Amino acid sequence: MPKTRPLISVVADAETMSEAIKGLIKSLGYTVEAFASAEEFLNSRKVRRTACLVTDVQMPGMTGLELHRHLVGSGNKIPTILITAYPDDNARERALGDGVACYLSKPFDENDLLACIRSSLPSEGP
Repeated sequence: MPKTRPLISVVADAETMSEAIKGLIKSLGYTVEAFASAEEFLNSRKVRRTACLVTDVQMPGMTGLELHRHLVGSGNKIPTILITAYPDDNARERALGDGVACYLSKPFDENDLLACIRSSLPSEGP
């Protein structure tokens, strides 16, 4: 029986960024789903299947950090990678203190994102 590939969920309101990240992750053999908002992700059936979450910090409605906190509070401890166009050392420290796996500033190197994803997943990646 073939192994199910880990699902990486991408939550970002900017479609260009979402599509670029989705394409990169897909090219490495992962299954990937994109969502335009935290609420759309939370209302999907993909939450429980998600092995790693890549989300923008600044989004209308719920922010990426609020999404992470909501997931943890509801018992879904999904490794979360936050991406921001507005780097802030205090916000970074708070996020990492809350258990976020990685905090990347845009523009980021795709290898940094991939390293974050790989370190967040169990060793049986693609």
